[in-house]
Amino acid sequence: MRMYDLIMKKRNGGTLSRDEIFFMIEGYTKGNIPDYQMSAMMMAIYFNGMNEKETAALTMAMAESGDQLDLSGIQGIKVDKHSTGGVGDKTSLALTPMVSACGVKIAKMSGRGLGHTGGTIDKLESFQGFSTSLSEEAFIDQVNRIGISIIGQTKNLAPADKKLYALRDVTATVDNMSLIASSIMSKKLAAGADAIVLDVKTGSGAFMKEEADAMLLAGEMMTIGKNAGRKMMAVLSDMDQPLGNAVGNALEVKEAIETLKGHGPADFTELCMTLGSCMLMVAEIAENEQQAREMLKEAVDSGKALDKLAELVEAQGGDKRMVYETDLLPKASSITPLLSEKDGYVEKIQCDEVGICSLILGGGRETKESAIDLSVGIVLTKKVGSHVKAGEPLAYIHSNEEAKRLACEERLRKAFHIGDKVKKEGAIIHQILK
Repeated sequence: MRMYDLIMKKRNGGTLSRDEIFFMIEGYTKGNIPDYQMSAMMMAIYFNGMNEKETAALTMAMAESGDQLDLSGIQGIKVDKHSTGGVGDKTSLALTPMVSACGVKIAKMSGRGLGHTGGTIDKLESFQGFSTSLSEEAFIDQVNRIGISIIGQTKNLAPADKKLYALRDVTATVDNMSLIASSIMSKKLAAGADAIVLDVKTGSGAFMKEEADAMLLAGEMMTIGKNAGRKMMAVLSDMDQPLGNAVGNALEVKEAIETLKGHGPADFTELCMTLGSCMLMVAEIAENEQQAREMLKEAVDSGKALDKLAELVEAQGGDKRMVYETDLLPKASSITPLLSEKDGYVEKIQCDEVGICSLILGGGRETKESAIDLSVGIVLTKKVGSHVKAGEPLAYIHSNEEAKRLACEERLRKAFHIGDKVKKEGAIIHQILK
């Protein structure tokens, strides 16, 4: 088998066999196939696409290229959740304790953030002492003991995907549905869950700007998961404005805690309830959405969900007092209001721009080596549809450096579009796919 022949086959519109795809991925991961040949293959795939069997084979080849977590030592159905990401997306911080408090086993691997804010792992490190590095044995033991653990991805989880994504990033071949879906699902399958719930974002702050594209991606990932023997559900959710009010690591942690107390923003609470219901159903703990929602509401109202977060934090070396006393979380030295310059209604918030403003403050990473300031960020006081008067705050900027605050303020003001028309806030949930 020669890589040259496989490139020509795909270039001419042919279909690659499972053996050919495994040969290609194994060879590239080991360094036997050079970047220039794999770049040619990625471009051929970009233009000619992959069918269902090819996409499934590519996903499994990448999943099997490194460590695969064996969760068979954990009793019950293990459920994972994946979000395609967005601005203010702190969902795992509130969702997983809610679901775990209802009896679902959560053995979750999460990543660090690259972009406007940290990932789930970065945010959890807002709890002083919290460790995201557990051995596989300790990870499984903790899930059996308290029902939940969230750790960082191992360096050798789907290494083929890491290498391939870096190549696609510099060869303009990221934006292909099969390649995106297989990249995401290879890591999820390697992480060992029995069932996966997908949160696929659509809107100005999402990777998939158009709902039709988000729908296609969700369908592609669900097909891959089902072909690999996993139970799958997907939720298409809105990312046309930031999720909730807080954007920034410790600020998002605080908002997630408020949500576990039953006082979270309406859009964020509804997303957690919807995704949580899906997780309870695929775990076969609830028979339908109504029953699942009742269970989740009881977990929040009784305080069990908040206590489960505290239990998670304590089990992984963190200071659980910070769950109950959020003033102990990292805080910025300066909090400055962004005042509206006119009366009117918020017609639009440029979602991705709010994310960039958080990055400017130091709340995200421009490179993998960048250090994150966990204390900085933005808290919105007005969302789409809100009435605002001149001199009223649109948001509060939490900062530690004056120059960064000024740069953020100038850009954040332009992200708010204020007019004289009342625009109704869009629904957070677009569709649920089974």
